[in-house]
Amino acid sequence: MITSYLTHPDFARHDMGGSHPEAPVRLEVIRKRLMLSGLLQQTMQSEAPPAKPLALARVHAPDYLETLASQRPQNGLQTLDNDTRMGPWTLEAAALAAGAAIKGVDLVCGNRADNVFCAVRPPGHHAERALAMGFCFYNNVAVAAAHARAVHGLERIAILDFDVHQGNGTLDIFHDDPSVLICSSYQEAFYPWRYLEGDWRNVVNTPLPAGTASRDFRLAIERDWLPALERHRPQLVLLSSGFDAHRDDPLGELALEHGDFYWITHLAMDIARRYAGGKLVSVLEGGYHPKVLPLSVEAHLTALLGQPYPG
Repeated sequence: MITSYLTHPDFARHDMGGSHPEAPVRLEVIRKRLMLSGLLQQTMQSEAPPAKPLALARVHAPDYLETLASQRPQNGLQTLDNDTRMGPWTLEAAALAAGAAIKGVDLVCGNRADNVFCAVRPPGHHAERALAMGFCFYNNVAVAAAHARAVHGLERIAILDFDVHQGNGTLDIFHDDPSVLICSSYQEAFYPWRYLEGDWRNVVNTPLPAGTASRDFRLAIERDWLPALERHRPQLVLLSSGFDAHRDDPLGELALEHGDFYWITHLAMDIARRYAGGKLVSVLEGGYHPKVLPLSVEAHLTALLGQPYPG
């Protein structure tokens, strides 16, 4: 199993200041843990290139992209909403995050990797077609899906989002698009409070009560996602991999364990093997506990590498 690990040192230049949970330390602790465990050395490591404007414009409105660029501060921070701030290097980091997802698609579609993990920030799944929110500026996984269609000619793509928050941005961009199946699990009645109501044939929402633990999480995923995935038969599986559904994460109230991230990764890989020749790209979204996040990513990467989970 060849697993590619994509990241870039310039992600650290995006800093929303103070004690903001979406901080550069997130990628630092992930890398340290994966180095210590020896998993990182088993991957094919490379740096992400920036996404080109055309790739971003496939999913984001031109006026939105222009407005974001005009709001870039020369120094300090520009507040976009209560959660989301832009610094001088934010858009460079965001372009690299989207570029990592694009490169991941190119690697698996070119048979140069079996699967890919993109260790990126800022996250992307809250970014809508014309709105930055929830720490997100460009929708990384949506950019990757649109690239897969435009450049590689794929006709059926699945986006699986297991963050504690619903991937509203991905829904905003692709709802009612039959070529993209979106499966999103999240804590019910919780941020972002958008796209919770609606009936879209290509969207499977799986709201979970606060406190939901392993057994009920797994049952809900098998009940809701598997039938839709088997009908869709995706040619590529993309993961919005949020690890803030862990029981110790400070931003949510679900109660998942590290092993649940191994389990859902293994499930996604099985779908990819059955329908997509194994092609799977995972893009980091949430996860904000500095001690818990790296262990959850370790479980995720263990599955991507095709190794048994020791837990």
